[in-house]
Amino acid sequence: MAAKRKKKGGLGQLVLRLGRQDERVPKLMGILCMFLSIYLFIAFTSYLFTWKEDQDSVLRFSWGLLVQGDLEMANSLGRLGAIISNMFFFWGFGIPSYIFVFLLFVIGLRLVKNIPLRTNLSLVWSSFWMLLFLSVLLEFMFRTSEFPWGGAFGDRISTWLTNFVGVFGMIVLLIFVVAAVLIWTFNPNFNEMSLRSIQYNIKTGFEDLVSGRFWKKQRQSNRPATEPLKTLRPGLKTKTANRPATSSNPNPAIVKGEASTDQPADAIDSDSPPAEKDMVQGGSQLSFELSERGKREKPQALKKGDATLEIEEQPVAPPMPDLETTKRNPLNKDGMVIEEDNVNHGEPYDPTLELSSYEHPVLQLLENYDEHKVEIDRAELEQNKDQIIETLLNYKIEITKIKATIGPTVTLYEIVPAPGVRISKIKNLEDDIALSLAALGIRIIAPIPGKGTIGIEVPNKNKQIVSLKEVLMSEKFKRAKMNLPIALGKTISNEVFVADLAKMPHLLIAGATGQGKSVGINVLLMSLLYKKHPSQIKLVLIDPKKVELFPYSKLENHFLACLPDADEAIITDTAKVINTLNSLLIEMDTRYNLLKKAQARNITEYNKKFVARRLNPNNGHKFMPFIVLVIDEFADLIMTAGKEIELPIGRLAQLSRAVGIHLIIATQRPSVNIITGVIKANFPARIAYRVTAKVDSRTILDTGGADQLIGRGDMLLAFGSDLIRLQCAFVDTPEVEKVIDFISNQQGYPTPFLLPEFHGDEDSHQPGAVNTADLDDMFQDAARLVVQNQHGSTSMIQRRLKLGYNRAGRIMDQLEALGIVGPSEGSKAREVLVYDEVELERYLEGIKTRK
Repeated sequence: MAAKRKKKGGLGQLVLRLGRQDERVPKLMGILCMFLSIYLFIAFTSYLFTWKEDQDSVLRFSWGLLVQGDLEMANSLGRLGAIISNMFFFWGFGIPSYIFVFLLFVIGLRLVKNIPLRTNLSLVWSSFWMLLFLSVLLEFMFRTSEFPWGGAFGDRISTWLTNFVGVFGMIVLLIFVVAAVLIWTFNPNFNEMSLRSIQYNIKTGFEDLVSGRFWKKQRQSNRPATEPLKTLRPGLKTKTANRPATSSNPNPAIVKGEASTDQPADAIDSDSPPAEKDMVQGGSQLSFELSERGKREKPQALKKGDATLEIEEQPVAPPMPDLETTKRNPLNKDGMVIEEDNVNHGEPYDPTLELSSYEHPVLQLLENYDEHKVEIDRAELEQNKDQIIETLLNYKIEITKIKATIGPTVTLYEIVPAPGVRISKIKNLEDDIALSLAALGIRIIAPIPGKGTIGIEVPNKNKQIVSLKEVLMSEKFKRAKMNLPIALGKTISNEVFVADLAKMPHLLIAGATGQGKSVGINVLLMSLLYKKHPSQIKLVLIDPKKVELFPYSKLENHFLACLPDADEAIITDTAKVINTLNSLLIEMDTRYNLLKKAQARNITEYNKKFVARRLNPNNGHKFMPFIVLVIDEFADLIMTAGKEIELPIGRLAQLSRAVGIHLIIATQRPSVNIITGVIKANFPARIAYRVTAKVDSRTILDTGGADQLIGRGDMLLAFGSDLIRLQCAFVDTPEVEKVIDFISNQQGYPTPFLLPEFHGDEDSHQPGAVNTADLDDMFQDAARLVVQNQHGSTSMIQRRLKLGYNRAGRIMDQLEALGIVGPSEGSKAREVLVYDEVELERYLEGIKTRK
């Protein structure tokens, strides 16, 4: 077998072996290629100016021409340069022969840098087709010229095609080829195409072509997202994950719900030696069939009558209104009765009309960080599998099957224990399996919800960076019909995970410092900016650290909402944070009143009615955008303001879902005095990045697991009863700034979205700050009583005017606000600031006038 392999490999196999043994060989080959490229460049360039002088001699070329000593050539590289240039230009491909110079130089440079040559295949293939096309194109364009623009190849093909389809047909054919190449290469979205995006694509495409990033992107786009698994050795059978197993499968009862993807998986004998260089692509599933040592007996298959038949009932149609109601009030398209006052047969209201020229950001603003897809050495998978089986067998735990699912950063090994094995025994071996695998962040899921298996999550040695561009390009995000779609990253099976913030309805993010919280917030905001129009969503950004969210201040007239008297769009001062939260409470109450008038249960129903012009704006109705409140460091606000922050946050979390106000709160201090019971009760969706202790994980998620993450965007999402492990997408600050600049350079609204005005308690003690219309009926009697006695006491007002303590306290607060008495001094009576009853009457008369 070895002899056949050597014979089949030939010279190429010999060069590869030499290159592996001595790294000087590929470097010498690379320098040789670069030398040849420089030599050809000089020869070709000289040929452009001397081809007429040398043409007679080289056209009569024979091998004797190389040895004649008295023959001189005008080419700078002599006879050899003239002969080679003539072969490439006249008998070959003409001007496009410079592509050979480019290819030789690139290949030589990669050999010198010890980069595998297989990465150049797409470049060579594209260059070959470009060589043929340009040769025909140039010869057709300059067919009357004596210079060989396209060489003999271009002349023959161009002449034949011109005779076959005519000159006009040839022009149409060439234009079609150019258009086809552009569409195949760039895959433009004609629905979102605009002059601005075209200009940006041309600019970035030219920059990529000059810098060399173009071919790298082409190589990435041509590579399939998930490739079929390579077999470990010839002769092994493969089976598809969704296909029923054959009779040779030792576990037929488990096959039915085994796979979660459509990628093929290899059935591999655990006794076979692992291949050193076989690689497995991310997102694939790998099932290992165990030897007799690793299993005890076959589980019994389901018998007849064991399974119940699930019947899906047809939805019941809503009852039709009675005939009299229909006559009085017309029906809309959903069969609902419309009030006559709100019927409007005009065009539907378009909230985006005010900024109709707004363009969504283009994906070319983001970078690709997946220069190579997840590639895991097959030997690593085999080694981990053997270590898991051996560790379990050391504790007398037998399993019948093991399967691997490769994700971007973590591989999930699913095992099926033999009958009679208690799950708690496997769960207790978490530290022992981590020791045997020598890996950080081993996590055991026993059992996996919805499956009859136990999961063991093992970090990959080669981890993939999940770029935000890759996530936003996915069909799952593009076709998401959600109110507030957010692309969080990829699951452990390498699938893009997109969730609806409107259904969460609030999100709590916590984790240790430097584990990816700020990047995660940027990913959430970028998802909303790429998907929504400025009229559909408004952002309230609170950043106590003052440095994380400041780039978004440029979106003040597009996506941001703030108080009327706000100096900055990004809120950093604690006092202004309190005012903003209370202003959101006022906005929430106002929206609930509008929903009550419109007889709508939530903001979606209300906006549908408003768009259909079934609500009259003269009655106070308006289109309501979603409002997303983002707090970057919640712990700092709690430490400085305490209840003044926690109470409005709790009330917003309890009530604001129906009116389209949603909260995203992040903190790096997951302690119980920060994430209180009120917060946890109203934030069912929580994201936990890596933490240092199990108690912190339980504080965030009510369960362990966050202390076993590996960091750098590795996170757990708890939503309802589900706990999902995700790799957060990555977006860098320069990318965020590019997207923000793209949006801010467009026309925005004249002013930001203004929240209702709110004044804090610090203004209530100033004279005249109280609304005179809200004064108590007994206010004047109390004022006269206090001035006559020159004694400011709440108990005196309560006793002399026969009032309750609460009402007397409110009157005293009003007296203080209007400057009649001074501030409280503890148990002492307040100082009376008005000394004369005449002065008091004059002051009360002024209040009556204002009232």
